[in-house]
Amino acid sequence: MNNPIVSYPRDESTPISHLPFSPAVRVGDLIFVSGQASVDKTGKIIPGTFEEEFRRSVENLRDVLVSAGSDLAHVVQTRNYIRDSADSPLFNKLYAEYFSAPLPARTTISHCLPPILNFEMECVAVPKIPAE
Repeated sequence: MNNPIVSYPRDESTPISHLPFSPAVRVGDLIFVSGQASVDKTGKIIPGTFEEEFRRSVENLRDVLVSAGSDLAHVVQTRNYIRDSADSPLFNKLYAEYFSAPLPARTTISHCLPPILNFEMECVAVPKIPAE
């Protein structure tokens, strides 16, 4: 049996983290993306409203996916972390702007982030099929 190839894709658009983890790990045809929060390209946290942090987090997630040969349309699962459950209705509205049917599997956990963050998202995706 062949072991899948493991790689750690990243490029200049991948946000830097000052924590000990890889932004993405690709194992065969699965791409695992670490939690992406509202940070700039240098890894500095950019606080804002829930919506601002959500959008910046998803854009960071998108950049990591692109560096790994995928995109948001190829996400098969998301795990979402919301500091305040009162933001859940807005979360659902914003989520629907970025993900459409058939929707990825999803888990959402609230009251689990430090006060400096309102939102974080991680995902599992598959690579885009190259145009032939």
